[in-house]
Order: sequence, then structure tokens, then C-alpha cells
Amino acid sequence: MDVNEVLLPGVGLRYEFTSAEGRHLGIVARREGDFELVAYDRRDPDQSRLLFRLTAEEADMVAEILGAPRIAERFADLTKEVPGLSAGQIEVDPESRYAGRPLGETRARTRTGASIVAIVRGDDVIASPAPDEALHAGDVLVVIGTPGGIAGVDRIIHA
Repeated sequence: MDVNEVLLPGVGLRYEFTSAEGRHLGIVARREGDFELVAYDRRDPDQSRLLFRLTAEEADMVAEILGAPRIAERFADLTKEVPGLSAGQIEVDPESRYAGRPLGETRARTRTGASIVAIVRGDDVIASPAPDEALHAGDVLVVIGTPGGIAGVDRIIHA
């Protein structure tokens, strides 16, 4: 299945695809963390109709139900499509000063330019984690950025 990704500056990302039934659907992943599922009019593909909205928490639950481990795989695939962009995985060790503290305290994106796009915690994936999401020993952070940015996040977590 082909998924078309469209950057919506200031809004987030829109993912568009055609279902097996032939319906043209879209998912808007907003920067604030919520999601909208839309259906496009068959006669006018520029017209869409909102089907429903999901909060970040609801989207996380749906993603978990539908196979959240695939999210981390998708981010890895995305890095193959964008030159200079890499994906990395960084484990939070028990002795990390950030174990038990909120993700936002790392200031990772501000300090390195790399983004922590997911936290893998056991069999669960927390996609687009909020800054107040506490990090736990054993968490694996999925990081997107330049190789230098990813190395910078690794240094922050392991300092």
C-alpha cells in the first residue's frame, strides 16, 4: 500500500492512502499530538470530510491495538527516504540521570536538533511522547536526526 506523506507547515503531517475498498483516506498528525481521520470525496479529491478526531492518548491506544511496534519500523523506513536523516535507538540505563524524570528535562531536541519520536517500553510504543512523559530504565528511545544529533542525544542520556 502506498502512503503519501505531506508536510503541513505549522500544523503537522498528513498521511494519505487508498483503502482496499477504494476509499481515499487521510490521517492528519497534528503538532499538538492529536489526530484527525478524514475521507476524501470520490468526485472531488480536494474536498474532505472529517470522520473523527483522536486525542494523543486515544491515538496511542489505537496504535497499540493495531500493532504499535510498526511505528518504530516506519520511522526507520522514513530515514531511508530523506538524505542525511538517520534513526537511532538509545536505551535508558538505570544509572541515567534521566531515569524517572520527564523527557522534556533532557532538552534533547533543543540541544542536538534530533527528535525523540517514540519510546519503546517493553511491548508498548509511546509514539510522539509528550515532554512530561517520564523516562524509565530500560526504555528505548527512537531518535530521528543527523548522525551527530543522535550521538548528542546518546551523550545526554548517558551523561
